[in-house]
Amino acid sequence: MTPDANIDRRSYLKAVGAVGAAGALAGCTGGDSDGGSDTEVINPGTAPGFPPFEYTEDGELVGFDVDLAEAAIERAGYEVGEWTEIEFDSLIPSLTQGNIDLIAAAMTIDEERKQQIAFTDPYYESDQAVLVAEDSDLSPESTGDLSGAVVGAQSGTTGQDELEALVDEGTISADNTRQYDNYTLGVQDLENGNVDALIIDIPVAENFADGRAVTVAFTIETGEVYGMGMRQDDDRLADINNALAEMQEDGTYDDLVTEWFE
Repeated sequence: MTPDANIDRRSYLKAVGAVGAAGALAGCTGGDSDGGSDTEVINPGTAPGFPPFEYTEDGELVGFDVDLAEAAIERAGYEVGEWTEIEFDSLIPSLTQGNIDLIAAAMTIDEERKQQIAFTDPYYESDQAVLVAEDSDLSPESTGDLSGAVVGAQSGTTGQDELEALVDEGTISADNTRQYDNYTLGVQDLENGNVDALIIDIPVAENFADGRAVTVAFTIETGEVYGMGMRQDDDRLADINNALAEMQEDGTYDDLVTEWFE
């Protein structure tokens, strides 16, 4: 099934997500705060400023992760609660403290994070990219070419890990690093000449390059995979995994990839 271009995207996703709702557990507890539903609610959280995965447009939270998470939650037989929008490095504490139930924020699955939270099965693969301004005199082809440059990344991300590795290797000094709450701020600094390069996930870098005066200089192979995060004791994880698998099998996932990346 392919969504009609004239149909609102979220209406479409709710329609396809409803296909799997028949398998929902009967008599679920934890209805919404208004008492209007007996369906158990999953409250998702994300960190906008990472297009096309999650960002705000005309005051509305949109993006690939937003649509994917909402479709998976509903297909699993649950109700999508209110989205929480916070900084990326606050997402895991918010989840473990029970303020949100699911992280949908292009979060790379790694061993350190797995000590704190559980992840769904991977739903996206990515490497890192080095982004520079189009009019920059800097034209790096490898990390060694960043010597002496001012390089930034978003706090709490794998981009920051790569940035710290450059400091540890002696390629750049700690004084020449910049950290941002989100990459939109970083790209603004890049365009304004306040930073020479940004390390950022490839699909997000390409998205910025399509619409801003920046370009991808080269890539760093990291072999990352993204997963949605849930609490380690949340038994709804299996239902979300099943929903994601169904969406990949029936074409819903491919429809979202086409919508947001092609």
